[in-house]
Amino acid sequence: MLVRVDFNVPLEGGRIVDDTRIREAIPTIQNLVERSARVILMTHLGRPDGQVDEAYRTTPLAQRLSELMGRPVRHLDDCVGPSVEAAVKAMRDGEMVMLENVRFHQGETKNDPDFARQLAALGEL
Repeated sequence: MLVRVDFNVPLEGGRIVDDTRIREAIPTIQNLVERSARVILMTHLGRPDGQVDEAYRTTPLAQRLSELMGRPVRHLDDCVGPSVEAAVKAMRDGEMVMLENVRFHQGETKNDPDFARQLAALGEL
């Protein structure tokens, strides 16, 4: 299940300053996991203008969610492409992955239908 979350949280030096948005999403994510969904989380972080920017990687978000939920959240190095598709295909029921920042792709802010199709193809719902 592809889940768009708003984890655009404040960071300082790669550390989360306020995890309220992450905490607020936990009941929904937990419900999906308990129902054996394969949860694919996607979010944006900051405004990297379609370029990879190390300061806006979603790795700390996946780590914090994993701590809060007490179970692993695998971080993927991109949000589309063959490696992401393979990782999603290999998921088991109840597992979670977090995609890399969707704003690392110009198609996200330009509402590119091809980019949207690539994201949508990752989940059934």
